[in-house]
Amino acid sequence: MDSLTLGDHVARQLLRLGAVVGLKDADAALYAELLVTSLGNASQRLLSQPPPSPSFISDDHTPVEFSLSLRPHAAPVLRVLAEPGCAAEDMAANGHQGLLAIRDMARRWDISTGQLDRLEDLFFPSSAHGPLALWYALELRPGGVPGMKIYLNPAASGTQQATATVQKALHRLGHRQALAALPDTAAYPFLALDLGTWEAPRVKVYTTHPGLSAAEACALNRVQPGPAPADIAAFFRIAAGAGLPTGLGNEPETRLDRRPALACHSFTEQSTDRPSGFTLHIPVRDYVRDDDESLIRADALLTHFGVDPSVLGDTLSALTTRPLSDGVGLISYLALAHERDRQPRITAYLSSEAYAVRPGTVIPRPGQARSREPVTGQPQPPTRHLSQ
Repeated sequence: MDSLTLGDHVARQLLRLGAVVGLKDADAALYAELLVTSLGNASQRLLSQPPPSPSFISDDHTPVEFSLSLRPHAAPVLRVLAEPGCAAEDMAANGHQGLLAIRDMARRWDISTGQLDRLEDLFFPSSAHGPLALWYALELRPGGVPGMKIYLNPAASGTQQATATVQKALHRLGHRQALAALPDTAAYPFLALDLGTWEAPRVKVYTTHPGLSAAEACALNRVQPGPAPADIAAFFRIAAGAGLPTGLGNEPETRLDRRPALACHSFTEQSTDRPSGFTLHIPVRDYVRDDDESLIRADALLTHFGVDPSVLGDTLSALTTRPLSDGVGLISYLALAHERDRQPRITAYLSSEAYAVRPGTVIPRPGQARSREPVTGQPQPPTRHLSQ
């Protein structure tokens, strides 16, 4: 641990994960090198030092997260999310460094940044606010050419400007009536763009929903034809720990009263401005005792939706050797994604845990007093360093 750097840690994780999902060694090595390079000076920091910044990507402030996307009868898809400006002195510099990293990668793969360029003044003000400026995600495809996604902060000019920023961004990207199609929300945490080669490049708008119930989760969808309400309800209940209905009609309503759920609507068709995709994200780490329980719920979800769950267990083993019962947050979110004319997709978001393992939590039964304050949605401070 004394000599291991952040870059060493995340590169080794990516190489092991690549082997689990069947990436060729050369492709995985290329992606690992690019990930480390994109982190700049932060990649050379020793893990014995504090994180380079309080990155919002993960609870222990590691500026990298992995995810595994699974659907029936299809190969697993591995992704990596990173904050290239994580070592910058402020959010404005963070965004500037992020843009440089994105444009370097775009030139490498001959990817157009035109959509991102049209939004630069909206999301990169000289005095930027918020917990993030720019993140990127790479879908790690065979052949060494990934799919690229960019995540931006609608509150960069202040939370009071977030709605107007989303509206202006959608208008510039040709989705002039899209905002009116979205559900009511407490906040707009992200706006995301697909760059590069995608079957149907998307603009995605994320919304925040505190205190959500299964019935309310079903009502968030705006895609027509969309996912079956029974699928959304089953996903919600399994991920939240409520279990499937018994049919007796006396199950207590489960609400996500800690870290809130997120919804995402994607837009691909400018002619209609109706969403073409819907995703529900449940922060499972705040509704379980430990990662053993998270994996049990994830396995149940995958089985329910017709996916072999074994690859997820192999993926967790590739990330860490710690017992799953030793902490919570290795699986941070579980998501159900629906796109038109495709089978539902389950995604598990996986923490790198470069700096800390979050202790497990006692989850009270209905009516019991809470053992700690509710999570607000912001990253929690590092709790136990891995070297301790």
